[in-house]
Amino acid sequence: MSPQHEAPRSAEGRRTDLQADCADCFGLCCAALPFARSADFAVDKAAGRPCSHLRTDFRCGIHERLRDEGYRGCTVFDCFGAGQKVSQVIFGGTDWRRAPESARAMFAVFPVMRQLHELLRYVDEALGLAAARPVHKELRRALARIEDLTLGSPESITALDVNALRGEVNPLLLRASELARARVPGRRKNHRGADLAGARLAGADLRGASLRGALLVAADLSGADLRDADLIGADLRDTDLRGADLTGALFLTQAQLNAARGDAATTLPASLGRPTHW
Repeated sequence: MSPQHEAPRSAEGRRTDLQADCADCFGLCCAALPFARSADFAVDKAAGRPCSHLRTDFRCGIHERLRDEGYRGCTVFDCFGAGQKVSQVIFGGTDWRRAPESARAMFAVFPVMRQLHELLRYVDEALGLAAARPVHKELRRALARIEDLTLGSPESITALDVNALRGEVNPLLLRASELARARVPGRRKNHRGADLAGARLAGADLRGASLRGALLVAADLSGADLRDADLIGADLRDTDLRGADLTGALFLTQAQLNAARGDAATTLPASLGRPTHW
């Protein structure tokens, strides 16, 4: 992406087009995706069937009461801006209710676009890491390639092998992480892919640690030092982050925070917001 065509950014420096804008989306997460009755959802819903709470204006009829009504999963979900890209760019602003013949294709494109936007979000963050400068050139090439893929036809997007694309991009993200965490003094813990569900890690020194893909469901990380830790893909459902320090945490997303438990004493990266249920 050339400098004159750079994507708009928030005051914190994050690309705003990689943040969900529900006002410009046709309720795609409420219609395209399936969910099963569980602790996260009150009912079963098949893919392609609009949620019963989706209003005609594509707003949620119980948005302010989602957790109380049993839809915790909705409060955790983040499309990384894929919803408005599919709605306004790929399908030109014509919604699936006015053009029902487009519904099947639109609903198929959305989950693929979400994965592409998630990758863009990670690559963009890596490009903001000064310590990762040795891989910036390759990251910029990856960013441009993914950007091009997001602007394809519905057919080309749904035909993408996103897993293969992730396999190409992940080594760059890993190298960026290693370069950024190398500045952290002392020995850095490696819990990559570890099963730490329910682990008692209150007050743990995890500064600069690798927690990539770690299972941290219901783990106690209260008061833990997670500064500059790599949290890409970590499962933080019901993780206790009360009083934890997440300053500079790498590849942490709003969805991960929304799934966790924290409080006013939890220190967050400037680019992420404190969940309303904390």
